[in-house]
Amino acid sequence: MKITLFLSIAATAFLQGKSYVLILVDDLGYMDLGAYNPKSFYETPNIDRLAKSGLKFTDGYAANPVCSPTRFGIQTGRYPTRKDCTNFFSGRRGGKFACAPLHDRLDHDETTLAEALKEKGYSTFFAGKWHLGPTEEFWPTKQGYDVNAGGFKAGGPYGGKKYFSPYGNPRLSDGPDGEHLPDRLATDTCKFMEDNKEKPFFAMLSFYSVHTPLIGRPDLIIKYKKKAEKINGQEFGDEEQIFGTRPRKVRILQKHAVYAAMVEAMDQAVGKVMKKVNDLGLEDEVVICFTSDNGGLSTSEGSPTSNLPLRGGKGWIYEGGIREPFIVKWPGVTKPGSTSSVPVMSTDFFPTFVKAAGGETKGTIDGLDLLPLLKGGALDRDALYWHYPHYSNQGGFPSGAIRMGDWKLVERYEDGRVHLYNLKHDLGEKNDVKDQHGARVEKMRMKLHAWYQNVDAKFLQKKKGQKEEPWRP
Repeated sequence: MKITLFLSIAATAFLQGKSYVLILVDDLGYMDLGAYNPKSFYETPNIDRLAKSGLKFTDGYAANPVCSPTRFGIQTGRYPTRKDCTNFFSGRRGGKFACAPLHDRLDHDETTLAEALKEKGYSTFFAGKWHLGPTEEFWPTKQGYDVNAGGFKAGGPYGGKKYFSPYGNPRLSDGPDGEHLPDRLATDTCKFMEDNKEKPFFAMLSFYSVHTPLIGRPDLIIKYKKKAEKINGQEFGDEEQIFGTRPRKVRILQKHAVYAAMVEAMDQAVGKVMKKVNDLGLEDEVVICFTSDNGGLSTSEGSPTSNLPLRGGKGWIYEGGIREPFIVKWPGVTKPGSTSSVPVMSTDFFPTFVKAAGGETKGTIDGLDLLPLLKGGALDRDALYWHYPHYSNQGGFPSGAIRMGDWKLVERYEDGRVHLYNLKHDLGEKNDVKDQHGARVEKMRMKLHAWYQNVDAKFLQKKKGQKEEPWRP
């Protein structure tokens, strides 16, 4: 007993001494990385190396098929539906019906990951895309981050925010003309780590890449244009034919040179941060995690990437919209080159980091502590849930979903129709087997509806003067 207790205390102290680097990429698709797709058109040697040095999850998920809700989930460990943060801030596009009410800010009564870690003595840093509130009072430094390099209210680099200096960003000083934003954010992250190397820190590097506008480094664009010349095949398909939904073109072949340039530049920035960790002698002290906020953009706004064999993409509740790269390198815990097919979600970072730092999670937390799983144990979770009561800019329909084991149920909010897929045998969600599994459909649907009640989910509304009522669970 004494030996076991001693080992337990030693292990806890070891974990509490760790620092964290969480890397979030905007709009990066599951199939965009060599680690997940050896045939990827894009070259990502640094992220591939990160995957080989840690644990790669094959079934990692975002909390939502668009950005702001997933970011809310990362910061709070909670399903974004609990606060009606169910679309990007502030997306209110309607369709047949009006969308559900949208709360477009991360309220101060939410405890953020940075705030929870600061209670345990961590220095905190944020770089890049924030997109979690409309005014300065909701920016990172008002939400627990000591330093904010570039994060403010807007989403992708629009309206004065650019990928090359001068940036036009109120929270990022301009560099030399032509300085590239991904590299600059990595540089600022490296400086923060060096300044805080003697104490535990949490650095979140939240790239604006690879979000539109599609703008890349000229040298890399030239490289990939030459590479694309050697690739033949049909680039686009008819989504109605492929996916059985409303007509929309979908990219089915990766060969977009500008997007490829953006992916590689982002990968180089990740490599810069990884190298700095090693140069500082912190390779045994820093946990590095990597993921994306939603699926790759395949059905709109230039449709720069293909997520096949995954169905759909950004803005869709199908796997292409929510299944993400999910990599954890935890020195002394994860086994290099290991892989897990256990479903995990971006909400899990919060309880995992906080508990490993010796902190306590307060209130309702939906994410789970992944450390038992990272150590080779099991994860006690029976289902994952999604709720998107909106019409996405990318063509996705208002819908919800539940995954239990290999099974995934999708529910359409306009009329209440459901679809059932077995992801083990049908990753592309092409074969709806609801008619063959009536009991399973009923069980999963009841569980999904109970979750709606638990999180106080909101649904589609009638438009002014509209007689037809939208479906209600």
